[in-house]
Amino acid sequence: MTDLVTVSDEGPVRIVRMNRPEKKNALTMAMYDAMADAIETAGNSGVRCLLIAGHPSAFCAGNDIGDFLAAASQGGALGAPILRFLYALARCELPLVAAVRGNAIGVGTTLLLHCDHVVAAHDARFATPFVGLGLVPEAASSLIAPRLMGQAHAFSLLVMGRPLAADEAKAAGLVNTVVASDAVEAEAMKAAAEIAALPPQGVLASRRLMRGAPDEIIARIDQEAEQFKTRLQSTEAQAAFTAFMMRKRS
Repeated sequence: MTDLVTVSDEGPVRIVRMNRPEKKNALTMAMYDAMADAIETAGNSGVRCLLIAGHPSAFCAGNDIGDFLAAASQGGALGAPILRFLYALARCELPLVAAVRGNAIGVGTTLLLHCDHVVAAHDARFATPFVGLGLVPEAASSLIAPRLMGQAHAFSLLVMGRPLAADEAKAAGLVNTVVASDAVEAEAMKAAAEIAALPPQGVLASRRLMRGAPDEIIARIDQEAEQFKTRLQSTEAQAAFTAFMMRKRS
């Protein structure tokens, strides 16, 4: 377990917190593994609900750029820790709540598509700049987002890369509740505690009916990963990453 992800159980609620604020919670491979482990082991610990949180300054800035570049140099694979985390989200049978403050970029947004209840700060911002980097969406977002938001909203977010403000994300169905930034975690914990207090087998059965078998989601994660691998090796992606790194250095 890396200290860049902290895991704590508060009664029946497990809080999984991304804790790399100096990098705006950009996710490393070790962080993906730690988050996957926290999700995978929750069902055997008496936990009834999971809460994913970040830092007041940023929820998640997406993948660590260093890991991206390393993946590109090693054949473009998405990476076993990333896939493990995405599979854990798809297969998780406990309800997932998210507390979003600051920016949710890339996987910071797409992981929310797997959550059952999302609380966001009024100044939170959601964006998925995959295509602008010559890549494709991931985390089965190409399947879930059109179903949740409709084709037009999903295309704007996933392909055009247009960001969503918190109120827009709520209107699109990505977010349940928008509150002041300093109230986000309390509101998210309130929702998680409310869910955890419900009859657990009733919650499990109802959630299974609503979400269906995870097979379709897993298949789309794999399909996206193959496309991601191909795109990461493309001249478009390599040019986009070069330009991105030059902008960071200037």
